[in-house]
Formats: sequence, structure tokens, C-alpha cells
Amino acid sequence: MKEYMFRILNDAEHDLNWPAGKRSQFLKAIEDYIGRLKQSGNLIASQPMAREGIMLSGRQGSWTTEPLASTGNVQVGYYHVKANNLDEAVELAKQNPEFSFFGSASIEIREIRTEEEDSGFMYPHQ
Repeated sequence: MKEYMFRILNDAEHDLNWPAGKRSQFLKAIEDYIGRLKQSGNLIASQPMAREGIMLSGRQGSWTTEPLASTGNVQVGYYHVKANNLDEAVELAKQNPEFSFFGSASIEIREIRTEEEDSGFMYPHQ
């Protein structure tokens, strides 16, 4: 199986005006989704991301840091999954409750390279 990263993106203010109880409904749906991914053997890891953070750029001796954007489209979490191919990864991502609860959600799906083709170097992973 190949490994894929699902980068979960949503509007920074996507959950500010929720009615009472909606957050608990969303969290239950996420827990169920994670449970299904674990049961099927597709889940490696999944975690929400803090909204605050910094962007580091530059090079040795000349570093720059700036706050991450806190408005617009922000990363709210990630899933590290196993799938046979990109099509299967897409089908797994389509089941994510972000799409049911938020019209502003999107998921970036990218294969994770575990080995360099040229050198054969293996990146550490489970």
C-alpha cells in the first residue's frame, strides 16, 4: 500500500457561529470516521491543527518568522492514511465529515514518498 497525506483546509471562521450542540455532532462524526479508517487498516495518524503558528523561511544565518495567516483558508488538521492508489485515497477523503458540515472545506491529497528513487534512501516511517 502507498501512503497519502490529507491536508484538511477550511475557512478560518468556519465554526464561529454554530448553534448549541453542532460542535459535539461534528466531533462525533469525526470520531466515527477515524474509527472506520482504523478498523479498515487505512489510518496511520490523524490530528487537528492549532490555528496559531509561524512560518519559518530563509537559510542558515538569515531566518525569518512570521505569523501564519489567521483568516481565509487555513489548515485545520491532517490525516496520514494508507491506500492502494490515488483513487482509493480520494474515496476515503470523500467520506470525511468536513464536507458534510462545511461548504468551505477542501482536502489536499498527496502521496507520501517513502523512498528516493535515485539513491534508494528510505525515509523513516511506521
